[in-house]
This record gives sequence, C-alpha cells and structure tokens, in this order.
Amino acid sequence: MLGPRPTVAGPAETNHAPLTAPGATRAMEAVLERVLEARLRQARDTDAVFALDMADRLAAYVRRGGKRLRTAFVWCGWRAAGGSGDASAVLRTGAALELLQACALIHDDVMDGSPLRRGAPAMHVDFAHGYRGGRTGGSAESFGTSAAVLAGDLALAWADDLLTETALASPHGPRLFEEWRAMRTEMVAGQYRDLRAQASGSSGTEEALTIAVLKSARYTVARPLALGAALAGADARTLGALRAAGRCAGLAFQLRDDLLGAFGDPALTGKPADEDLRARKLTPLLAVAVRLAETTGDRDAAALLAPDADARTGHTVERMRAALERTGARAEVEARIADLAASGLRHFEATGAAPGVRREFAALVERASGVAPQQTEELV
Repeated sequence: MLGPRPTVAGPAETNHAPLTAPGATRAMEAVLERVLEARLRQARDTDAVFALDMADRLAAYVRRGGKRLRTAFVWCGWRAAGGSGDASAVLRTGAALELLQACALIHDDVMDGSPLRRGAPAMHVDFAHGYRGGRTGGSAESFGTSAAVLAGDLALAWADDLLTETALASPHGPRLFEEWRAMRTEMVAGQYRDLRAQASGSSGTEEALTIAVLKSARYTVARPLALGAALAGADARTLGALRAAGRCAGLAFQLRDDLLGAFGDPALTGKPADEDLRARKLTPLLAVAVRLAETTGDRDAAALLAPDADARTGHTVERMRAALERTGARAEVEARIADLAASGLRHFEATGAAPGVRREFAALVERASGVAPQQTEELV
C-alpha cells in the first residue's frame, strides 16, 4: 500500500476546468501553498530545528516562483487530450512539478557552483552564510553544500509524495505515475551526461543536443504535456503528437536558455550571465560555435571556445561572446529556435485540440522560446 488518498484539495480547486493556461497556473499556486503549509506542519511535528533551518527555507525558495511553465504545459496536454471538468489532479500534478523543479535547481546549483538563483543567493550559498557564526569544525562552504543536497532531497520527497497521492486518487493513476517515473530517470541521466561532458572536455554537437533533450526539453515541455494527457486517458495518436510537440518546443526553450546564459541580463534572468562560458559548459550554442570555427578556419575562435581553454578573466568572456557572434553560432541557434517553435506548433495541431487550446500552447511556446511561432490562419 502506498498510502491514503490525497487530502490537499481545497476551495480553489473547483469542479470546473480553468479556462486558460494562466488560469491553471494561478489555481496551481493556491494548491501549492496549501501543500507547503501541510508539509511545514509535518516538519514542525518532526523537529523544530529541521523545520526552521531547512523546511522553512525550502518553502521560501519554492514560493519565490519561477516561470511556472510546466503547470501550463500539463494543462495544455490535458485539454488537448480531451480533459474537462474537475481539474484538481492537473493542479496537483503541476504543484508536484514545481517541487521537483526546486530539487533540480538546488542540486544543479551545487554541481555548477552557481552563486545566484531567482535573483537571490543559491540554496548552498544561503546555508553557508547562515553557518559562518558556528564554532564546530569544517568550512561554511562544505556545510552549505551538504545542507543544500538535503534540501533538494526534501523537495524531491515532497514532490513524490504529492504525485503519488494524486495518482492514487485518479482513474488514470498508473499512466500518470509511469510518465513521472520516466521523467525523473531522464532528469538524472541528463544531469549525469552534463557532468560527464564537463569532465571529459567534450565539444560535440550531438552530445550537446542529447544533454539538452534529456535534461531540459523532455522535462520542461514533453513530459508535462504527457502527464496532462495521461490524466485525460489520451490515445496513442494524441500522445505521440504531444511528445513530438514537446520535444521541439522544449529544445527551443533550452536553446533560448543557452543564449540567455551567454548574453542575458542577470537583472532579468536572476542568475549570472557568464557562468556557462567561464565553465565551458557543453551547450548546443558552444558546440555549434566550435564546429563553425573549425569549419571556417577561425583559429582564434576555436582556441577561445575550446573545452580546455582558460576563461578566468572578464576580457576573455567578452572575447568568447564576440566569437559566438563572429562564427555565426548565435544566428544559427536563433534560426534553429524559430524552426523548432514552428514545428512544435504543427505537431500540437495534429492532436486535434480546439483552436483556443492551440492558441494557449502557441503563447506558451513564444514565452518559452522568445519567438512567436507561425500559426495557421485558423488560429490567428
């Protein structure tokens, strides 16, 4: 037995489906808040110090928000597969995804040594700051890293608990859980491939794309669409179209994120703009630039962007940005984003979703990719 049926539903979860993806996101926020309050009560019953130091800190982290795209894509998948009526399972699934996202971000920042997230200190940095007054052995940095790993684990436990409760209460629970289980494995696989590429100094385009698909494209769009479709009992044709749409739109999202990582404004992204370049993180953007530099004989760009090059100074980072422009990598990735966004829309239309749902999906793809994908005349 996995446990009792969920008890987190409340007044904000009406028996009527939210009419829009933004409406579903707002309703999910109310569900998420009730889930957090319930988890915090449990934490206080368990141990006061743990509750104050870790559970409260994690809840505050989750409440700081983010794009909340995954809930909107769950809603789109549900509606595209014919979902209607009671949307409570959709909202709880979205809340579980937000908790899982907290786990992913906390652990990712630890592995990358990132100091900022969502415009505030990353979790491991926040824990380290709180430790500096301590008198026991060990460094503040070591304590912060260890505590952040535990906080990420706690977020994962909260996410799994909520998804399991939701699956137990749904007639489509087994299918929902299968999608969730596959997604968690893909996330770990993508993160490991990312770490392995860093350690090996890889610069291959195919490997970069594999990492982007596993670590982000499926997790951000494809699996959320499939989770929503599972809750509506989608047929194989609809699910196949949604998977294809999600892979295209999700990869467009990751490519945009790569561009923001190299050229974005930290005041808008909430994280440093030169981290990926300094670390020589293998992204499709960097892999394309290395390929173009080698093809055109641009030795200076190839040396600057090589995995084993030194990028410790801001001047070098600026030269790397110039090389990304000069080789044509930035322009090529921009064009690829536009193609992927348009392909995502075409695949989504193959589900036979109503025009209103297709417009919602198109708006989400634009928000995720930064480009307005071309729509059919029926939807304009």
